[in-house]
Amino acid sequence: MTALTDRDRTDDRWDDGFIARSRHRVSRKAARASGAASGAASAAGPGGDATDGRDGSAADGNAPSGLAAVGAGLHADQDRNAALDAELKAEMEAELDEERRAGDEALVRAVSGAGSDGGKVSAPPLSPEAQALRMRLDALRQLVGLSRTRLDGTSLAEAGRVLDEAAARRGLSTQHTVVAIAGATGSGKSTLFNSLAGVQISETGLRRPTTAAPIACSWSDGAAGLLDRLEIPGRLRRRPRETPEAEALRGMVLVDLPDLDSALGVHRDHVDRVLALVDAVVWVVDPEKYADAVLHERYLRPLAGHAEVTFVVLNQLDRLPGEAADLVLDDLRRLLDDDGIALGEHGEPGATVLGLSALTGEGVGELRELLAQFTQEKGAATRRISADVDRAAGRLRHLYVADGHAGPEIGEAARAEFEDRLAEAVGAYAAGLAAERAWRRNAGKACGTPWLRLWRWYENRRAPRTLAGLAALAAIGRNPALSPGTPLEKEVTARQRVEQAVRTVADEAVIGLPDPWAQAVRETAVRGAERLPEALDELAVTLGAAVAVPAAKPPRPTWWPAAVLAQAAMTLVQIFGGLWLVGQIVGVLEPKLMPPVLFMVAGIIGGPLVEWACSIAARGPARRYGQDAERKLRQAAAGCGRARVLEPVAAELLRYREVREQYATVAAGGTKLSTTRE
Repeated sequence: MTALTDRDRTDDRWDDGFIARSRHRVSRKAARASGAASGAASAAGPGGDATDGRDGSAADGNAPSGLAAVGAGLHADQDRNAALDAELKAEMEAELDEERRAGDEALVRAVSGAGSDGGKVSAPPLSPEAQALRMRLDALRQLVGLSRTRLDGTSLAEAGRVLDEAAARRGLSTQHTVVAIAGATGSGKSTLFNSLAGVQISETGLRRPTTAAPIACSWSDGAAGLLDRLEIPGRLRRRPRETPEAEALRGMVLVDLPDLDSALGVHRDHVDRVLALVDAVVWVVDPEKYADAVLHERYLRPLAGHAEVTFVVLNQLDRLPGEAADLVLDDLRRLLDDDGIALGEHGEPGATVLGLSALTGEGVGELRELLAQFTQEKGAATRRISADVDRAAGRLRHLYVADGHAGPEIGEAARAEFEDRLAEAVGAYAAGLAAERAWRRNAGKACGTPWLRLWRWYENRRAPRTLAGLAALAAIGRNPALSPGTPLEKEVTARQRVEQAVRTVADEAVIGLPDPWAQAVRETAVRGAERLPEALDELAVTLGAAVAVPAAKPPRPTWWPAAVLAQAAMTLVQIFGGLWLVGQIVGVLEPKLMPPVLFMVAGIIGGPLVEWACSIAARGPARRYGQDAERKLRQAAAGCGRARVLEPVAAELLRYREVREQYATVAAGGTKLSTTRE
């Protein structure tokens, strides 16, 4: 299953230094143990084994003192061994603490996005391209945060994955470039992998599939975190042959993938998983399968935006005679162009296309040089993440960009129409007319003839109370909003007017919005209008009634006292003429018919004339009073509508403008890196 050779021995395994450190600890412990043993031997004396008892001192009868010396030596050895164990334990704990501190420092750098340098040197400053990428990632993060409550999780899943993978990659080594070699069955990718490594690492042969799991080859230390992210186990991690050519590739991590068209689903899963995480991809094709539909439709076409981190290699050139290689390369470039992949020709950034033969070595040196320069640029990870952000932005475009204007808002005309509809629903115009009539009625009471006012008082006394109440309601404009007995159909009509006004202003506000945000604006308007009809009814009952039938009399103009005096004078003239005429009839006064008749006629005609003049003079103030009352009720209704509908809708539009700005930053693309690799 796993493509390994006889070189898969313990000494050949690359473990990023962990085994070396363990061996170093074991060797130090062994050295100290041997030192302790030699000390014990010296304590036993030069005569050999301390427990033998067949030396001269024993023969002289000093055996007890010799045994005591041996016992003292054993105790000293035990104490020395305990001290050595304690010292070794302390050193191991110190090393572990140092590793923890290094891990903490790496975590801090990972969070800050500055990369990992092993904790020995300060992180290099970010390039302009990396700074542009950081700004785009920050904008994408804010975009996702602002959109979570407006869009479903499926729509934002790709953006969330890009953010997670970008954070994971930026938290690992920036001094390494992970390059995957991918291809179809029989394309010769494992042969090319071994040729670049300079050693037989990945098994090649006629059996298909040959490579069953990703195999990694690293040209330098410090890439363990990257390989852990790719889920490549330690037994499949290799080191290349130490050659001058290998030194040029220092910093590259090459991964040989299983066949992308393998009949086993687990192999294809390996390919898809690793391709989503590596920094660059070398696609290996052969003259027979370079136009394979699986390769182009499933991989190359969806990854067209990743052209700057893409190499397309036509392998097995040794099988093409004469000019056939150039013809196949030209056709391959045509297919890539049809897939939408930009080609890095004439100094333009894009994919690199070249031909080689991994079996004979033709063109392998050129590919090695291109990969060496590509690795030394140390910008592959930035390019890859930028391409991922571009693809995520392209998939989110329909959620943030529509054919309408960039800054949707509620226009002044729509606001005015909305307020007019609410004023109509609350009966502001009828309330103004009622207030105007009330003002004119008060003017008529003050400036009318006494006889006419007496007659009106008499008529009101004669009429039933209910009819008088109905007449009063009719006099103030027959406003249905002011009557507690409003008919049901009129109430329904008023509610329908309010709902129609809300729908109209919402439709005006969503012009130019994408469908999800247009739906959010409409839902916001509907939620705000749920209690709006009741609030308007309350305004009509309280403020409208106070306006139409004020508790206090309307203010009177300065000419009203003069009009009242004139009307009183006309009344006195009538009374004086009448008394004069009665006195002549009774015979108390001298009979002169004309003077009293003239006085009476003057009073009778003068009173209505004064009343008519007062009514003409009262039209302007009454109209202004009614307009002021209408304006108060209209403003109250408009304020209620703004608080419940217009302001929430405006806040929703403001949120859309914010996310639109963030999306513009994400989709801007930042500063493109140079990928000429010349």
